Amino acid sequence: MADFFALHRAGDPLVLPNAWDVASAAILVSAGFAAVGTTSLGVAAAHGLPDAQGLGRAETIALVRRLAPLPVLLTVDIEGGFGGDPDDVADLCAELAEAGAAGVNIEDGRADGSMVPVAAHAELISAVKAQVPGLFVNARTDTHWLADGEPPPLHVTLSRLETYVAAGADGVFVPGLNGADRIRTVAREIEAPLNVLLLPGMTVPRLADLGVARVSTGSLLFRAALDAAVTLARAVVRGEPAPGGLPGYHQINGLAPDGD
Repeated sequence: MADFFALHRAGDPLVLPNAWDVASAAILVSAGFAAVGTTSLGVAAAHGLPDAQGLGRAETIALVRRLAPLPVLLTVDIEGGFGGDPDDVADLCAELAEAGAAGVNIEDGRADGSMVPVAAHAELISAVKAQVPGLFVNARTDTHWLADGEPPPLHVTLSRLETYVAAGADGVFVPGLNGADRIRTVAREIEAPLNVLLLPGMTVPRLADLGVARVSTGSLLFRAALDAAVTLARAVVRGEPAPGGLPGYHQINGLAPDGD
C-alpha cells in the first residue's frame, strides 16, 4: 500500500473521496481509490446527529474500526477533536491510528461560527504529533469557510497556517478557499501540502496547475447520494421506469470488508 504522505504532491494532487459508512468506503475502494477520507457531516447525519457539535466521536471510532480490513489508506475527519483538550484529542488520534487510520483532519472553526485561538489549535496539533508522530495531521483553518460575505485578508489565513505547520502539521486545509490567485499564493507561501475542498466550478487539473496537493470532496458525495435517492424516488412516483446500470444486489452485498 502506498505511503499516505507521499500521495500529497503539489501539481499532481491526491483526489480524496469522502465516505460516510462502510458501504460507501468499500465501493470507493473497489473503484480503485488508494485513499479515502471520512466526512463528518455524512457520518453524523447517517447517525441522526448534527455535524460540528462534537457529538460523533463514538460513531467515528466505530466506523474506522469497521473499515480497518479494507485495503485503503484512510484519513478521518474528527471535527475539532470532538470537544477534547489536547491530551484527549491526542489519545483519540492514537486510538484511530491503532484502528488503522493513516491521517486525521482537525479544524479550528467552532459550531457558533467563531474560531479557536491560534495558540490553542497549535497546542492540540503538537500534542497529537508528539503522541502519534506517524499520523498525517491535516490542519484545517475555517477562515474562509466561516467567512460572512467577503473572505478575510489572506494574511490572516497564512498566519494561522504557518503557526500550525510550525506546530507539526503535515498538511493544511482551507475549505472555501477559491480564486486562482488566492489558491496559488497559499500553495506557494506555506511549506506544507495544500488541501482544497472541491467547490462548484473547480476542476482537478486546474487546481493541480495552481499547486494544490490534495483535493477533497468533503460532504459532496454524501449530499449527491441523498439527492439521487430523492430524485429516483420521485421519478418512480411519476411512473418512470427504473434505471439500469446501477450496482446490483450481489455486488453491494459483497462489499462488507470482513466478507459478511
